Amino acid sequence: MRTALAAALALLLLAGCNAQKPAEAPKPFALDQQAIGHYCGMNVLEHPGPKGQIILQSRIDPVWFSSARDALAYTMLPEEPKDILAIYVSDMGKAPSWDKPGAENWVDARKAWFVIGGSAKGGMGVPEAVPFSDRAAAERFAREKGGAVVDFADVPRDQILAAGAEAPPPADEPEAAPAHTAH
Repeated sequence: MRTALAAALALLLLAGCNAQKPAEAPKPFALDQQAIGHYCGMNVLEHPGPKGQIILQSRIDPVWFSSARDALAYTMLPEEPKDILAIYVSDMGKAPSWDKPGAENWVDARKAWFVIGGSAKGGMGVPEAVPFSDRAAAERFAREKGGAVVDFADVPRDQILAAGAEAPPPADEPEAAPAHTAH
């Protein structure tokens, strides 16, 4: 009986030693000329404001976004892949300027503070969810531009996916033709 118990305990200990640790999130990619926005099909560097990138298990390259808001929308839309390994957004507290948010100053979106509901417009001309790694920097920005400071879990879906401000369709999907009205 003791031998069987000792053998079972040894097996449990060995199994614990062989258990895989959770994978560390991959590092963010540097923003460069090859970064094309997932929704707009345009070069991400051509837009002002914070950017986003999502690293998926099913892809080698990141999915790029012309705004942090679009990156957040991607995580909320049911039709987008859910094999997300990491979500990074521009840390605007470390950005050289609004027009040039930086190529390597990324913050994990799940650990970021976002200023939402303020007057800042993102890369696609809609109200932006402005990310910061430091809450005090986010609060200073909110005092300047208006808005509220929230963490990733509390970013309101309705503000990210609001009518007229949602992400445009992917570049490979045709947009609906505008309706003609009689004069």
